[in-house]
Amino acid sequence: MDTLPSPFSGNDAGQLSGPRSEPLTAGQLRELFSLMVAVRHLDSSAIAWQRQGIIPGYAPELGQEAAQVGSGYAVDTTRDFVFPTYREMGVARAMGVDMVAYMSTHKATWHGGLYDPLQSRLAPIQAVVGGSVLHAVGWAHGQTLDQKDGVAMTYFGDGASSQGDIHEAMNFAAVMKAPVVFFVQNNGWAISVPTERQVAGGSVAARAAGYGMPALRIDGNDVVAVVEATRRAFAHARAGNGPVLIEAMTYRRGPHSTSDDPGRYRSLNEERDDAGEDPLERFRRRLLADGVADEAFFAEALAAAKAEEEHIRAGIQALGSRPGSEMFDLVFQETTLALQAQAANWREESEHV
Repeated sequence: MDTLPSPFSGNDAGQLSGPRSEPLTAGQLRELFSLMVAVRHLDSSAIAWQRQGIIPGYAPELGQEAAQVGSGYAVDTTRDFVFPTYREMGVARAMGVDMVAYMSTHKATWHGGLYDPLQSRLAPIQAVVGGSVLHAVGWAHGQTLDQKDGVAMTYFGDGASSQGDIHEAMNFAAVMKAPVVFFVQNNGWAISVPTERQVAGGSVAARAAGYGMPALRIDGNDVVAVVEATRRAFAHARAGNGPVLIEAMTYRRGPHSTSDDPGRYRSLNEERDDAGEDPLERFRRRLLADGVADEAFFAEALAAAKAEEEHIRAGIQALGSRPGSEMFDLVFQETTLALQAQAANWREESEHV
């Protein structure tokens, strides 16, 4: 796995305009660590919830906490908008989204979850591979037309980078100078296919040059580097200079989803050797070495994460189930004869009416 010495490595990194952001304070560094601990604990708990039948499915993000927390932490929720995939729980948590409402999506309780996208600045979870990128570019272009200064950030993986929608979106954004940050989490795997077998050239960031946009290929396991790079990309786009692509090099340490068995396509030794250093432990050692935090702080952060997880679990279990008939209510503004027939068949089979 690539470990890059600078958060601003990559093609055309020098073309980003504006000064670098102010260094993170000790308090912000401790906040980032607390967020990463909360995300790590909630992520592992969500897998257990799926096994227990509390939620039907979940996409784990073990190993990607730094990439997600660092980028989400850089968002200005008063004016920017984030367009996630199904694996951005850490981004949502860093942005301050209510996690019971967010996790309701994984429970399939309601369309798009119970959180308010407009208030939280996080679009509904997108399960279509590459779909969120199109939405982000459209929203960003709207900001340009309305002469506003909001920036869209959209997430996708190395696998999704091979989708045609991604290329159309990046080309449109570059031509129109839409304020978009394309945040690629290169976690080494497109479900069961390694990056080198489906990304020509081995780098998603290198493709940005073809669209005339700058790119940053960063160490996605260094949360400070991620914050700094994301802030710089936002500043560039906000200044009217068009889109930026960030490729955060990280590693998916667990399965693609709770229905996936990674043992079918990689061994435990390969997983251990390729994953590199745990981003959480790496940041912990840095805070200790710099005198920013001590063991008492780390214990408090873990205790807070456990308490938060218990609160979220209780909130999810209290949600209950929605009536199945709702699946027919929000399909069209005006119903159709075919939809009415399907609803009648469903009621007859499920409710015996």
